[in-house]
Amino acid sequence: MPKIKIEQRHVTHRGRRFHFVSYEGLPANAAKLEPATGRAWFLMSGGKRWSVMPDEPGLAEEELDRLLTGWLDGHVFA
Repeated sequence: MPKIKIEQRHVTHRGRRFHFVSYEGLPANAAKLEPATGRAWFLMSGGKRWSVMPDEPGLAEEELDRLLTGWLDGHVFA
């Protein structure tokens, strides 16, 4: 069970609607040589997810939307 509530954001940008989900991080896996990961936001589309940015708890909704749309401009609409 997640320790921190998973959050979701639907952002409309440039006439398209995008779905973002925050997931808590994963512990390191020494057997697979994978480092621990922190809590982060992911873009969800077509049954896949793409890492967007670290999640900062307590961030104002307006600031979060600004950061997510900035990521869209740099990665989706670039």
